[in-house]
Amino acid sequence: MSFLIPMNPSFFPLFRSLAGIGAPVALTLIATAAIAEKPAAEATPEALVAEALGHNAELGFYQSQPAGARAVGRVAGRLDLPKAEFQAGQIRSRNLDQSLAGEGAMWAASVRQSFEWPGRLGLRKAIANQDVALATLGLEAFRRELSGKVRENALGLAGAEEKARVAEAVAERFRALREVLVQRDPAGIAPQLEVRILEATELTLRRRASEFALAVDAERTRLNLLRGAALDAPLRVKSLPPELPTCPPLERLMAAANTNNFELRTRAAELAQQGFRVDLARHERWPAFEVGPMTMGQDGSTLDRIVGVGVAFPLPLWQPRTANIAAAEARRQQASALLAAARREVERRVVTAARGYDSRLAELSRWRADVVAQFESAADLADRHYRLGAVPATTYVELQKQYLDAVEAHLDTRREALGALVELEQATGLDLARRSDPAGRPVSAPSPTTPPTAPAASASTPAPARP
Repeated sequence: MSFLIPMNPSFFPLFRSLAGIGAPVALTLIATAAIAEKPAAEATPEALVAEALGHNAELGFYQSQPAGARAVGRVAGRLDLPKAEFQAGQIRSRNLDQSLAGEGAMWAASVRQSFEWPGRLGLRKAIANQDVALATLGLEAFRRELSGKVRENALGLAGAEEKARVAEAVAERFRALREVLVQRDPAGIAPQLEVRILEATELTLRRRASEFALAVDAERTRLNLLRGAALDAPLRVKSLPPELPTCPPLERLMAAANTNNFELRTRAAELAQQGFRVDLARHERWPAFEVGPMTMGQDGSTLDRIVGVGVAFPLPLWQPRTANIAAAEARRQQASALLAAARREVERRVVTAARGYDSRLAELSRWRADVVAQFESAADLADRHYRLGAVPATTYVELQKQYLDAVEAHLDTRREALGALVELEQATGLDLARRSDPAGRPVSAPSPTTPPTAPAASASTPAPARP
């Protein structure tokens, strides 16, 4: 039986070095080397988003918060557990002449249940429900922010790889041309200067290529960190140009931000919660009281037995809660001020992101669809004609550099446009970009007029509801 193994020319020295080793061992080592050189599988941005939402380490923190808040909310509206009290002691009874009439043990037992005034448990339950709403909003906000970061970094990784490839190809072209010119016998000063120009340009491009390679490593590390993989795990992003739709009108974006923005919804929920805390502080001026049965008896005596109902309450009945009420009211005013400031900040983010996106979109519209390919073919054409002497060195060097600059400008503009679109999605809570499924097939995005999913409290109604 014979085996056919795909051969790489770099394996022939390895075959010669393994000539003295047994065939099974040699085949195993070569197969291992082939697996090590296998490139990483390409992943679409949406597949990376799904992986990040399933394995991100920080996401587990936000996922556990709603469960903890619900557990606290289940006991917030309950009465305290009853209290059992038992007392024991010694009793001595004397006659009028101070003679001892009898002695023995005495005991007393009681069970008391604490009761709150009507409405107080409802306020505590409402405060706990707001904690659940805040935890849920925090989870939703982090998931959306994580998805946006993964999409932006995925496009950044693909762009960095493309820039590194172009820079390396242009630098290699300069190297090959310089070696050809060095082998010739330069006659005069002009050919010598051209060689130096090519050498200096090659060194500059090598530096840019190394910077792009470092940017690739940095983007890959960020993506691996976001998706919960090893930081040095191989990763390649399938180059899918993002679908950049036309930005909706600013009025619609503002209305969506005031309704859907997670920060505004969080501030509104905090304001409602502080309103409940003010009502609770005012309600707690009347203290809780304890009621329960009690019995008292004497050991060895069946004649004296006390059975009754006991009531316990703190003194004074009207507790001074002025300081607590003032502090709660101050926190409510602070929450109202934070909501107003957050609304202005969100409006600023929407305006800035919308203008930036429109500007980048207009800039991309001036680029032809095949402009990068045309620059690449022009660079190849200039390389061939420069070798034939039909193109001067200045034109050749400038065209090669402009080819790299054009690729970098196009990729950077596209990423900046996607970053502005992601910022708009974060600020408005809308799905503006057309997504693709993990297999790369495009899917339709929800309509921008889709209502939000049950906000905890509306940002347009800062006054909290009272029970």
